[in-house]
Amino acid sequence: MATSANERLADEAIHHALDLHAYSNGVVRRLLALLARTDARLFTQLQIALGTLDPESFTVQRLELLLQSVRRLNAEVYAQFSEALTADLRDLAGTEAQYHAELFRAVLPVQLNVASVAQDQVYAAAMSRPMQGRLLKEWAASIEGDRMTRIRDNLRQGYVEGKTTAQMVTELRGTRAKGYSDGIIEIDRRNAAAVVRTAVSHVAGTARDQFNRANIDLIKAEQWLATLDSRTSSICRLRDHKQYTPGDHKPIGHSLPWLAGPGRAHWQCRSCSAPITKSWEELGGLAGPDLSATERASMDGQVPAELDYGGWLAKQSAARQDEVLGPTRGALLRRGGMTLDKFANDKGVQLTLDQLRERNAAAFKRAGI
Repeated sequence: MATSANERLADEAIHHALDLHAYSNGVVRRLLALLARTDARLFTQLQIALGTLDPESFTVQRLELLLQSVRRLNAEVYAQFSEALTADLRDLAGTEAQYHAELFRAVLPVQLNVASVAQDQVYAAAMSRPMQGRLLKEWAASIEGDRMTRIRDNLRQGYVEGKTTAQMVTELRGTRAKGYSDGIIEIDRRNAAAVVRTAVSHVAGTARDQFNRANIDLIKAEQWLATLDSRTSSICRLRDHKQYTPGDHKPIGHSLPWLAGPGRAHWQCRSCSAPITKSWEELGGLAGPDLSATERASMDGQVPAELDYGGWLAKQSAARQDEVLGPTRGALLRRGGMTLDKFANDKGVQLTLDQLRERNAAAFKRAGI
């Protein structure tokens, strides 16, 4: 159980990162469903347009004319996609700003003055700062244009190779039997999902930065916390638990640069950071003379001990373990003697409960399930 202020802040930072990951998955599902609903209309329109083009009289110019209506529909759906994502991110900016202020006020002694940051401040900062080299609105325009270019180029090649309209549309969209996941434009769905997840972590990271800057008088360092599993990037693995100065993010005791920061260091980055607050002695007169002995002890200014994700999860309550893993895996962790790495195969893919039971029948028996 976390006892010092910095231990509690690190503990909550990891848990909040998991919540953000779950939130981004929900946004991805909703926005990809929006694209999928429009795909049916787009490909019906495409099939009608192509049906009027005689393969014998095919030219690039004629194809471009026929694709105008399809291009308009594609632009409309990505405008809806961008509008929905922007609304979600604006709400997230406010939620994150409020979360950090409430967490500090819950963890630190009430005598300390915790500054808040405004939703508009966080949102404006996130939208004006490049995300993987481009602004968010530029990425939205890019994935719209890339999909239309992919459709156009594959149709050109299809006509040259003598394919039928039905063959070309199926190659582009995919088959119903496979949920349309085997089509050429599946890459555009994956790209859209990557933009959404990266945008969520970009806004969350910006909110964290803005809040820490507003409270720099309370913070002496920021600690990078990586989600350590088989999918962790080398960028984040190297920086896990490394400390940086607040505000300007200069390395402390090492030479690894901050880059864009945790959650923004690369596409779909899952890292976060935790503030290391000053001790009550380092705070000087800020904490006031009326801190209790317990409050002074909690404000020790010490850096929390290093824990990997499995170690962190093992320290959590049963309720939180079940929240993260699900009740069956939670029971296997607590009573079945299983460690976190046993829940996935050697490629890091989570095993189903049936697969787990087949491989670890004794653990299920020990857990009483």
